[in-house]
This record gives sequence, C-alpha cells and structure tokens, in this order.
Amino acid sequence: MSASGQNTAVQPLTHLGDMPVETFLRDYWQKKPLLIRNAFPGFETPITGEELAGMALEEQIESRLIEERGADGPWQLRSGPFTEEDFFGLPKSHWTLLVQAVDQWIPEVAELKDHFRFIPDWRLDDVMISYAADQGSVGPHYDFYDVFLLQAEGVRRWQLGPKADASSPRVDGTPLNILRDFEAEASWELEPGDMLYLPPQFSHWGVAEGGCTTISIGFRAPSARTLLEDLGGELAAHLPEHIRYSDQDLALPANPAEIDPATVARVQGQLSEWLKQPETIARWFGAIMTESKYPETVALDAGSAEDWREQLEEGGTLILNPGSRSAFSRHPELLFVDGEPFPAPLLFAEAFCDCRTIASLDISAYPQLAMENGLIDQLVSQGSLIYPEQLEYDDQDDE
Repeated sequence: MSASGQNTAVQPLTHLGDMPVETFLRDYWQKKPLLIRNAFPGFETPITGEELAGMALEEQIESRLIEERGADGPWQLRSGPFTEEDFFGLPKSHWTLLVQAVDQWIPEVAELKDHFRFIPDWRLDDVMISYAADQGSVGPHYDFYDVFLLQAEGVRRWQLGPKADASSPRVDGTPLNILRDFEAEASWELEPGDMLYLPPQFSHWGVAEGGCTTISIGFRAPSARTLLEDLGGELAAHLPEHIRYSDQDLALPANPAEIDPATVARVQGQLSEWLKQPETIARWFGAIMTESKYPETVALDAGSAEDWREQLEEGGTLILNPGSRSAFSRHPELLFVDGEPFPAPLLFAEAFCDCRTIASLDISAYPQLAMENGLIDQLVSQGSLIYPEQLEYDDQDDE
C-alpha cells in the first residue's frame, strides 16, 4: 500500500498468549513482569550466533563483548568492532556478545517490531541481539526502560529479583552496573519462542544453558533531565520578551530577604502558564522521539534528490530507511522523520507512518510533495527515504 491509499491498519498482531492487549497494558505495562510461554510458536531465529559475530566485525555497527572472567578482571567489557582473532581467543564459557540495532541491517529482524505496535512506534528503540556461550551473561542488573526478551536459540535461565535503583550496591572494578546483592525471587528456563517482559528497574539475570541467542526489543524512555533541558530552550524561544515574572498579589513580607512559600507557589503557577504551548510541545516531542539512534548510518544512504522521480514514474517505490524513525501529529499537522518536523497533509503523514512507502500514486494525490526542495527531495537527500534495492545490496554485503 502506498501512502496515498486508505489507511488499512488493523489490530496489531501480538504475541501475548491468550491475553488481550488491553489487559496487558492495564495490568503489566510498566507495572510488573510477565512470562509468555510459546509466544512465537515454532520460532526460528533470523540470525545465528556466527552471523552475529560477523556483524560485530563491522565498524559502523555497535557491539560489545562481556567476559565474566576476563583477563583484566571480572565482568570485563570490550567494545567493537572486533576481529576474528578476538573471537578465536575467547574461552569456551562465561562470555556474551551484544549487537545493537540489528533491525537496521536484517529485514527479518525489523519485521519482528510489527508484532509490538500495540505500543506507539515512537516508543520503540531498537532490536538488540545477544549470543552467549555456555554460562554467559551480562550479570545481575536492571534497566531504565521496558524490554521484551525473546529467546531465539538455545536455552537461557532468567532469574528475576526486586526493583533496584541508584542506591543499590554495585560490583566494584567494572564499568558495568552489576548488582552486588542480587536475590532471585523467581526463576524460569526460556526456550525458543518463549518471551519475558520486564518493566523498568526490575532486577534480572539471564544465564545461558549452553550456547544461546536472545532478542531484546527495547523501548525509548528519555530521562526527565534530558527532557527538561531540551524543552526549556524550545519553549523559551516561543515566549515574547514582555512576558516576565510578576507579583501583583504581593503582600507585606515578614522578612524582605526571605523567598517565602507564597513566592515559590507564585513562580510555580507562572511556570505552569508558560508551559501551555501544546503545539510547540507537540513539535518538540515529535522531533526528539524520532531522532535516529545512529544518524550516521542513515546519512550513508543519502541519494540524489533528482533520481527518485524517474524511479517512481517507472513503477518503483521509495521506502523508509530501516535506520530512520517517523511519527506524525494532528495539531499541528506535521510529519516527523529522523528528528525533523515537516509540514505534510495529515492523511498522507498518517498513511506513510503506517506503510513507510511512497509510490507514484502519492505524487498524483499530493503533488506538492514532489516540488523541487519539497518533502520527498529533503527526505531522499538526508537518507531517510531509500530505494528497496539498497536493502538487497546491504543483505548481499552481510552474507
């Protein structure tokens, strides 16, 4: 379906067993863990451990090796790219390879994300895949984001502990945030197709029972610090100079040097009023939540803004780069792609975010998009829109 077609989005296909999506969102999402046996019946891994190691040799792909019994001490962390010699030198057990954003490079991995569209697209971060040798793990820890852990190959034993935070003691001598005092409250062995959902801050520890591969579907959760620092400048830019602190309700102070509770309450009230810029917040939030995690990989695919017209006229299509992110808002009418807001017809923006494809029908329906330096020119030039053939080329490169 092209972006000009009628929006035919249906209830997302999910893998929560017999549980309705509404029940999961009400009772589990960001509240408590959930083990889902046989979430993906007959699941076959889209990538082997050997292929994952091959990806870790590439400079543009983020990868890490964690050795519980490293030469430089316990829980040794190394960052890629790696060499074949690095892997040949590893022990037979107690190590883990992690590769980020595998969905940007393997279409079959990217397709897994469609099963999680009961959570907004702009919340989803990337798909990380780990291969662990026997007894390999990343240690007992917790994350600040929601994650679905899908077992792809082999068996991993997961132990679940209580919630942890910044005050929880850590293991010294490692850059990893390994919890020192981990006490398991539950334990399960996950086989291919089984999946575990974990909300933020629940401590957990996954250990491979023999070699195994695990797929992690994580979700974005910007910190309050990041959001406030970024939002402050955006909102301030839209406030005229004459809007200032005021105190028409000023009463005789008990002490002229005191910043009293009434003053603090007054400031809070005025800040609340200054925050009432819904369209500015929508524009800012759409931009920050669609920023590409690896913008340099998107830029690598930047093409000529002149070639795509001929491609579409001949029946071809343009697709959203697997490394790109998109969203839209109704008020104001904007399409967000890779951290940039673009004015666009609402029906087009909504359909494009659903199908992530542009065809010649879209140019007929929305000719303004095809104008010189228009939306499509801009998206092609920055690498956000690419030809499907570019994916095929990447696949051949990875083999």
